[in-house]
Amino acid sequence: MRLNDRLGFALSSLTAHKLRTGLTLLGMAVGIAAVISLTALAEGARLYVMNEFLDLGTHLAVVLPGKVETTGAMPWGGVVRDLTLKDFELMDQRLEGKARAAPIVLGTEAVSHGSRSRSMAVIGTTAEYLPIRRITMASGRFLAPSETGGAEIVLGPAAAREVFGIENPLGRTVRMGGWRFRVVGILEPKGRAGGFDMDDLAFIPVATAMKVFNRASLFRIIVEVRPDTPMTVMKGRLEKFFKDLHRAEDVTVVSPDAMLASFSSIMRTLTLALAGIAAISLVVAGLGIMNIMLVSVAERREEVGLLKALGGEGRQVLEVFLAEAVLLSAAGGVAGLAAGLVAVRVFVRFYPSFPATPPGWAVAAALALSFLVGTLAGILPAMRAARLDPIRALARR
Repeated sequence: MRLNDRLGFALSSLTAHKLRTGLTLLGMAVGIAAVISLTALAEGARLYVMNEFLDLGTHLAVVLPGKVETTGAMPWGGVVRDLTLKDFELMDQRLEGKARAAPIVLGTEAVSHGSRSRSMAVIGTTAEYLPIRRITMASGRFLAPSETGGAEIVLGPAAAREVFGIENPLGRTVRMGGWRFRVVGILEPKGRAGGFDMDDLAFIPVATAMKVFNRASLFRIIVEVRPDTPMTVMKGRLEKFFKDLHRAEDVTVVSPDAMLASFSSIMRTLTLALAGIAAISLVVAGLGIMNIMLVSVAERREEVGLLKALGGEGRQVLEVFLAEAVLLSAAGGVAGLAAGLVAVRVFVRFYPSFPATPPGWAVAAALALSFLVGTLAGILPAMRAARLDPIRALARR
């Protein structure tokens, strides 16, 4: 038998039972489509979070107030001491290895001008925040370097449009609660970065923000680390500085590297879970193929007997049935791959900010798995067909 004859023999069996073949293809396609879709979502989540960290800056250390410790057999929350503006000023003067640092106070308030008003996130900080976060100005300037308690405000482009419409905001006055601020700058459009919509927020001096929001403590402190200073060294210096200052370990220092490591651990777990789901779905599909092939061998005993009686070898019979199983699984794999890619495209159309895309290894693995499952599921039926005795098979005619 030539290769074309073997493939024709296998295809004739598949096309002779269209419904059975279609249902078997569907089982394989669903498993492969699930693998493609889920890995695309996982990859999209990874890329989204990595982009957020890149926007935040990869060489930043963030100081948060509070540290929870566990002692003995029961967990106890450590005493939390506020991070004050004085703490920041001392750290800014004494800490070695930093390039820049900026305090942050965060709140939400309505900003109004005339009859127009807009509720927005307001960040109290200093002039160093601009280069740390790599923000650019569309017009005007950022907060003055020496100003921590003045009445200046910088608006994002969307916030400026909402409050001023088509008017030029620079030099105008806005109200925030019982306070009046003069607009000194407008940011360039940036979109979301570091968890904030940078186009729809406002910046005011940090000391003023603490008064406006009636805060005694800072939300956090961000420190840009010099390239020649390892992040682990800077984290140790920050922890030691605040431990000596407060006489207690009451701050938490985190970095994008540490958060990325935690996220990578989560993604590894998720990937293992996806592999388990894929394995179950593909095993079920493989059992379906094996069942179909066993039925096919039983139905075609006479054909196999005639083939062997005419001189066909057992190896050739095995190859025919094995080709049938591989064709069945491969077609299901290709259909599932196409369905998964379409599903991902539809998802991205509805959520364009989420970069869902199946990784190359997932596409290659899906196709390889479809061939592997077909091969493994077809071996037993093909071997049974190859061992058929032609006389007994033809005696049933």
